[in-house]
Amino acid sequence: MLDKKKNFLNSELSLEEKSKEKAKFHILPIPLEKTVSCGKGTARGPEAILDASNELERFTGISEPCINGIFTHPFLNCNFPIESVMLNIEKVTKEISKQNKIPVIIGGEHSITFGAVNGIFAGLNLSENEEIGIIQIDAHADLRKNYENQAHSHASVMYLLSKANFKIAQFGVRALSKEEVENRNIFDILYFDVDDIKNRKDIRLPNKFPKYIYITFDVDALDPSIMPATGTPVPNGLGFDESLQLIKSLIKSRKVIGFDVVEFSPIKNFFAYDFTVATLIYKIMELTNLND
Repeated sequence: MLDKKKNFLNSELSLEEKSKEKAKFHILPIPLEKTVSCGKGTARGPEAILDASNELERFTGISEPCINGIFTHPFLNCNFPIESVMLNIEKVTKEISKQNKIPVIIGGEHSITFGAVNGIFAGLNLSENEEIGIIQIDAHADLRKNYENQAHSHASVMYLLSKANFKIAQFGVRALSKEEVENRNIFDILYFDVDDIKNRKDIRLPNKFPKYIYITFDVDALDPSIMPATGTPVPNGLGFDESLQLIKSLIKSRKVIGFDVVEFSPIKNFFAYDFTVATLIYKIMELTNLND
């Protein structure tokens, strides 16, 4: 890992709340940028988010999500081949989950989700009939077999997880290829497009979907009017509150065992977007707490 050390919400936390042993949430910053295919900048995302988090209030108006503790790990060293980075992500997230903590992965490009989910699955040591279900909130399906000759591409991460037999539900996708439509059918992936979400007040997962939930939130799921700071913004996206209400509905009667927020590419001197993503992460923590 890199020596760089910054803490999420550092200015608001007590020493006890920042301690590794006390903290319920374990932040893992991963500045990975190896397979991005359009706009650049995901390597700068984690630092910008952590810096912005120090301007947040610990009280959201509803609760204090940090009261159960937030520990921030050093930045993961991404100066290795992507396959090695995935193994290192898996190793760290496995150790976090073994301690009954919740990994919160800050990207970095979307490919990091593969290592995170596999590590958490190994760390939880679930029984044979228990599974992890993945809630993907994203403008893109990420179901290509490979992209630009890279199997671990940000555009292939959900294909890899589907091949590994994880159950996936997609929300907000509005840009996908014919190959990805076919793979949705092959892997029996549940999906609700933006219009489905906007026209239905309460979308829930079917009873057969796994109890244990991992959330992966690509910031391009948000409409570019509020989140242009991403490599591949797509019009007609989700609103901020709309996204949180969606997550709240989806995790009812389920247990969140980890989440990530990825594909943020900060824009110099436009700090509102940094704060938006930091707030999103903190609000997902709040929803996780209120759901337990």
